This record gives sequence, C-alpha cells and structure tokens, in this order.
Amino acid sequence: MNIGILTLRIALPGCASLKEKRQRMHGMHQRYGRNPAVAVCESAERNNREASEWTFVVAGQTVPEVESLCSEIEDRVQRTVDGRVVETTREIL
Repeated sequence: MNIGILTLRIALPGCASLKEKRQRMHGMHQRYGRNPAVAVCESAERNNREASEWTFVVAGQTVPEVESLCSEIEDRVQRTVDGRVVETTREIL
C-alpha cells in the first residue's frame, strides 16, 4: 500500500466573505470524498476569505497509481474551482 499527500493552496481573489468562500469551494468533499481511495479536508486558511488550503490523502497499490490519482485531482481542481491554485505540494509515503 502506498500513500500520497497532495496539498493545494488556492487563492480566491475578490472573495468578499466566508459565505462566498464556502460557495466558491462548495463540493470539494462530495467530488473527491466519494472515491474510497481519497480522503479530503480543508487543512488551513479556514477563516481567511481570500485563500483556502486543501489536503488530499490518496491510497493506492502502486506509486504510479497514487501519482496518477494526485495528478487527476490537481487538474480537476484547477479546472473546476473558482480560484487559482498558487501552491502544490506532493509527498509519497
């Protein structure tokens, strides 16, 4: 079993309130938490309306499988979130 930790820091320029932030980030748990190989949480910047940090823990049988799923998540977040990914960190355990 291999574990990957993917952390994405997202800038939310022009976000006026925490309510708007929740609306813009809506669905992160539902989109990625459905996959039994992925756990997701907002790991930092919870009270900052112009930024958000999300961590994904990905499990897989092989390192390439984990890397592929991490890349898929990163690409999908960049396409679907109303914000800009400003920092990405990835670690394989």
